[in-house]
Amino acid sequence: MPHEEAIFAGGCFWCTEAVFGRLKGVQSVESGYIGGDIENPTYKQVCGGDTGHAEAIRITYDPSTIRYSDLLDIFFATHDPTQLNRQGNDIGTQYRSAIFPLDDGQHQLASQGIARASADWPAPIVTTIEGPATWYPAEDYHQEYWEGEGQRNPYCLAVIPPKLAKLKKSFAQKLSN
Repeated sequence: MPHEEAIFAGGCFWCTEAVFGRLKGVQSVESGYIGGDIENPTYKQVCGGDTGHAEAIRITYDPSTIRYSDLLDIFFATHDPTQLNRQGNDIGTQYRSAIFPLDDGQHQLASQGIARASADWPAPIVTTIEGPATWYPAEDYHQEYWEGEGQRNPYCLAVIPPKLAKLKKSFAQKLSN
């Protein structure tokens, strides 16, 4: 099965991973760090806000089942792209809203996605298009976090279920069984 990749930063990677892992055509979602100044950053370093990295997800998907533009629409619908360097109570550049296109085609689609999503938000979208940048996978305990520890974490219990409800309401046809 052919696959492509997409990299998005929309705040806490636990929260975005939980959303994108439920989509038809998504083969895997990996939490990690991108866009910063040091090699192989740790969670503690990135959380300090001094490395320039964003918490992000790398989505591997089948483009014959789900398109990059669909992923962008879901990205913009399931986080607040109008908050600069934050998502809710998570504050800092590590929680910025950003798209990291992997080629010129994704860059063009990202610009179109921002324009398309602008009509749905009452404030200007501040999502940046960044890159190229090196991807660093997060530590193992961050992977598939919602499916394990996250369902006992009060922060995740407050933030993730509303995102999943919005996903189900607005993109039910895109969900896997």
